[in-house]
Amino acid sequence: MLRSPWIPGPDHDREGPVLVSVTDFRLDRVADLPGIHRAARRLARGWPELEGAYGMWLWARPTARRCGAVAVWRDETALQRFVAWPPHVEIMRAYRGRGALTSTTWRSDAFDPTETWARARTGLQPYVRRRGCR
Repeated sequence: MLRSPWIPGPDHDREGPVLVSVTDFRLDRVADLPGIHRAARRLARGWPELEGAYGMWLWARPTARRCGAVAVWRDETALQRFVAWPPHVEIMRAYRGRGALTSTTWRSDAFDPTETWARARTGLQPYVRRRGCR
């Protein structure tokens, strides 16, 4: 699994509870992966300005036609602002119908990068095994 460096948001030093969001986009065609990667990197450039964002990692499994993000938020309101953010909406519309998107969230009393990544990665593994990819 490929993973970007941590991309901090404006809340990355704030203490307290967080909401973690993990997205997994399974593409129908591997040819769409480069465009999705470029779109995700464009969104990441705006990350430091997103109110309520702790930070995120982008991840990909190109041979399995999968990519996504592990994003850490101050709360549900911050996540919903991102979901409605016009650049995000534009990208979601552009790639609608080109694969299957799943997501999950969980709350934590505090942000621990090692624990967060380990839990996210563990949650992503079953899809790999079911599809027969490594």
